[in-house]
Formats: sequence, structure tokens, C-alpha cells
Amino acid sequence: MGEILGIGMSHYPGMVRPAPDKFVLNAINRPDIPAEFKDRKNWPPMMIEQLADDEGHNHILAHRQQFIENCRKQREMLDAFNPDFILVWGDDQYENFKEDIVPSFCVLAYDDMDIQPYKPLHDRLDTNRAVSTVGRQPGEAAPPNSWNEPEDYTVHVKGKREAGKFLARGLIEEKIDVAYAYEPLHYGSLAHAFLNSVLYLDWDRKGFNYPVLPMQVNCYGSRVIVNRGGAYPVGKIHLPEGEVDPPGPSPERCMEVGAAVARVFERSPWRVALIASSSWSHAFLSVNNYFMWPNVDSDMQMYDAMVRGDWDYLRAIPNEDVEIRGLQEVRNWWCLFGAMEALGHKSPDWNDFAASYLQNSSKAFAVWNP
Repeated sequence: MGEILGIGMSHYPGMVRPAPDKFVLNAINRPDIPAEFKDRKNWPPMMIEQLADDEGHNHILAHRQQFIENCRKQREMLDAFNPDFILVWGDDQYENFKEDIVPSFCVLAYDDMDIQPYKPLHDRLDTNRAVSTVGRQPGEAAPPNSWNEPEDYTVHVKGKREAGKFLARGLIEEKIDVAYAYEPLHYGSLAHAFLNSVLYLDWDRKGFNYPVLPMQVNCYGSRVIVNRGGAYPVGKIHLPEGEVDPPGPSPERCMEVGAAVARVFERSPWRVALIASSSWSHAFLSVNNYFMWPNVDSDMQMYDAMVRGDWDYLRAIPNEDVEIRGLQEVRNWWCLFGAMEALGHKSPDWNDFAASYLQNSSKAFAVWNP
């Protein structure tokens, strides 16, 4: 029988680069945001407190250090478990899944990859279209990174195709009609949700030898094509239903799929770490706040429910709230919640929460031991 470790973390792209000197609110320049949201006196008290008199500099540094220390803690617990491989639930932000196909869930049964995270990539099906890479946007010069690594730095990521095929077969037997892929479609690498998870779990660069089995979740749902992997386009906040994309899977469905994944791997011969990788509500996706700040209060309510193991509360969050409150990427965590519930877990064995109005999102961290 398989053994399973559960981990929840973040793949926040901002950690790839060195900490900025101050908070910059790009959304304040958008013409489609009401004036009252741009007026600092109307901002949440915690946001004002984090800005302090240094435009958020000390908060950014403290938030960053908390993030790094939590990644180190999770690496220690991962090493203590010593899995045969890790499965990472992550989102695809218009990297591999575009206009040609957008599955709700896809097992990425890739082979080993040698990845250069700081070099730009082009779309495999359209060489004229550049694709965002870790720490770099198309057309930009390579910026500094948190580890002072050269532009040609290469990370070897082991794959686990055998486990991917086992999982896809098992999910179909569980009546989950999952998609699967043996190689990338557009983006000839790992999407940043998966690659950043590896980079952060190896923050101290001692090496990462655990094979990685990515499982893509269509987190962005109704905005996956409209947004093309970025922020809500200016002037496209309120679109008629016919102009947005079909929704992503509901929290309830994500938990059902996560539970099925846990059951499949319980029947396997492997020690598996199931990892949900994402921050929680994102400012640039929070329609109800006009993209000015994340929904920290509701994040903290969800975090409290997670710590109590209140799976019914988490399962009942409506899909409409997911879209409005910028919770799209938490769909990765809902898969993990379903897995932990299926395994009989309640409270995590370790957890932490890094609240931030200034770093696009708050970050949750949790570990459930076998």
C-alpha cells in the first residue's frame, strides 16, 4: 500500500527576483477602476499598516523571509518522508493550454527535462510568439534573480511517466475522465506553477532529485483565454457571459478529483508527496476589489477552516465566489483538501499563513504527515 504526504505551498513568481525596494500598485493607473478604490484613505487598515512610512519596504522583506523559511521547513519535512516522487497540482496560465484545448484536469506524464528557467522560450507551434518564462517576460532582458544564477543556469527535473500512466488509468477506473499528455504542447518546459515549486523547495540549492509528476488544473476558468495568462485586460471587467470562457472546476469537483487521486495512490507501491502549489486570493484577479488588493479577510476564514479540517465549509464555497474573489489558483489546494479528507486527515501537522496586501496575494503553508 502506498504512503502519502500532503503539502500546500506557493509558487509566487515574485520570489524569483530580489525583493523590490517598495510597493508599486500598477492597477492604480487603470482608467476602468473607480476613483474611490484609488483613494488611499479607503484602503483596508491592514494594507495601510503594511505600507507604513516606508511604502511597504519592511513588510516586503519580512514577507519574503517568512516565505523562504517556510519553504525550507517544508523541504525538511519532504526529505524526512523521502518520497519516490512528488505530484504537483498547478495551474496553466496560457502556457500549454490555449485556444486549441483547455482540459479541466490533465496528468502531465513527462520524461526528464533539462530546463533553463531564465531563458526565453517560443511557442512550439508558433515560433513568432514568445512565451513567458520564470522571472522573465517576452522581450525583456534577463533580470537579476534571487540566487544570482547565470542566464544559462540549468535545472534537471526528473519525470515519472510510469506513475502518470498509473494515475490516469486509476482515475478513469474511479470514473474521473482525466486528460493526460506525454510531452508539452505549446510551452516546451514546465509551466511556472510546477517549476517554481521545485526551485523554491530547493531554495538553498542542495539539489532536488525527486521525480515530478505535474497535474494541471484549469484554475483560470472563465478568464483563461480572455486574460491570456495575465491580469484582467483594461476595459474588460464586466463581460457578457457569451464573451468569457467556460468556468474552471468547482471547489467540490476539485475535492472529488483530489480524493480519487489519493485513493489511486493508496493502491500503489509508492511513497508519494501530493503538493498543491499556489498562493490564495490574487489582487490582479479580485474583481470585487477592482484588482487593487487581494481578499485577505476571506483567505483567513478559509485558512481557519483548513486548520480545523472543516472540509464541508471549504467544499461549499460557490464557484462564482472563486471567480469574483480572485481564488482561481486555490483550486489546486481544493484538490489537496479532497485528498487529505479522503485519507482521514483533519488539522495539518504544521501550518503557517503569511498575510499580505502588498505582495499580490497571501501565502498559506501546510503539511499533513502520513
